[in-house]
Amino acid sequence: MTSSVSLTNTPPPIDDLQGWLAGFTEPTVGTELAALAACVLLAWGLAAVLRRALGMKDEKSSVLFGHRLVDGVMFPLLLLTLAFSARSLLTQQLLPLAVFRVAIPVLVSLVVIRVGVKVLQVAYPAATWIKPLERTISWFAWGAMVLWVSGLLPVVLNELDQINWKIGGSQLSLRTLIEGALTAGAVLILSLWVSAAIESRLLRSAVGGDLSLRKAVSNALRAMLMFLGLIIALTSVGIDLTALSVLGGAIGVGIGFGLQKLAANYVSGFVILAERSMRIGDNVKVDNFEGRISDIKARYTLIRSTTGRESIVPNEILITNRVENLSLADARVWQSTVVLVAYDSDVDLVRSLLTDAALAQPRVMREPAPNAALSAFGADGLEFTLGYWIADPENGQLNLRSDINMAILRSLRQNGIEIPYPQRIVHLKRGPAPETRT
Repeated sequence: MTSSVSLTNTPPPIDDLQGWLAGFTEPTVGTELAALAACVLLAWGLAAVLRRALGMKDEKSSVLFGHRLVDGVMFPLLLLTLAFSARSLLTQQLLPLAVFRVAIPVLVSLVVIRVGVKVLQVAYPAATWIKPLERTISWFAWGAMVLWVSGLLPVVLNELDQINWKIGGSQLSLRTLIEGALTAGAVLILSLWVSAAIESRLLRSAVGGDLSLRKAVSNALRAMLMFLGLIIALTSVGIDLTALSVLGGAIGVGIGFGLQKLAANYVSGFVILAERSMRIGDNVKVDNFEGRISDIKARYTLIRSTTGRESIVPNEILITNRVENLSLADARVWQSTVVLVAYDSDVDLVRSLLTDAALAQPRVMREPAPNAALSAFGADGLEFTLGYWIADPENGQLNLRSDINMAILRSLRQNGIEIPYPQRIVHLKRGPAPETRT
């Protein structure tokens, strides 16, 4: 690990730790503190200018700038760069350094923590395992910083290098495994960062079918980047990828038997996004559950009904079963309501009142216009059906039907038109008269 970081004025060995600590009593410490304070102010100013220039003022999910500027990656990264530059200038002036020997490792650890934590927060915003992983990254980074500053890091690495064993034709040590794991983690975090940035760019200001297509491209890019990151990570650990051919065959058999449902859901998800038979925002009906598609994941699709309930539907069901897509060709939805009036009512007046009640609602479309028709001669009265079109079914359908029915009821009462009660005629069949005794 130490060979990957080239620093002048490296920390002193453990036997010279007292002499290094004594360097804090030198008069040049004030100069170092002033230079470090200037680096902090300059880094904060540059980060603020870059944030305004890039239009990231209200971007809460930004990895580089964060929500409060100082909790992003850009501020500690700029501060680390300026601290390196300031240390180089002070070294050219032949000044003994003490403060920067602590500041540089602290800033390196801070950059590592910020990158790992912010990338994981953006890539997996709702995952419950993010918090423990963030604490693990923080403890590991600060522990490495303490070993670096105290000069114990080369000693610890040398001891870890002594713990080794042979696996096949390869000689592995504990230090090699730790360095490989760190490299793998860095590569995977970088892959997540790039994929999250690409997904944010693709999904920005996309709606409807365009959003579904961009979602498909985003999922494919993330899967490809994660796969490449995993390959690079395995190579860095020293694992021969040709040895994975047997494992790949075993995984294929496992997918063919035990994981066929899971694989079918993932394949179905990409088919749905590619064919665009169902898109984010469409109103669909699946297995008597009707709602609006709020998101299409790789394995399942989220459907939210107008009552607020959400249904998680595996993608395989959307491919193999019958699905009613109410928005595939047209986002408009036709609704109707049935009204029964007395037989002696004015038919033309009733039709006019029903049409006016529908047009009084702003959500009802004017073209095509609402239509009221005498649909049936009922047992108790004349049956009228009022049909109308709406363009925003996601805002609710029952509430609109209720408003129209209430307006119809008021209009009929104001115009003296009767809504008849159910009427039945009962015929009583008389039997033979009972015999009378004298």
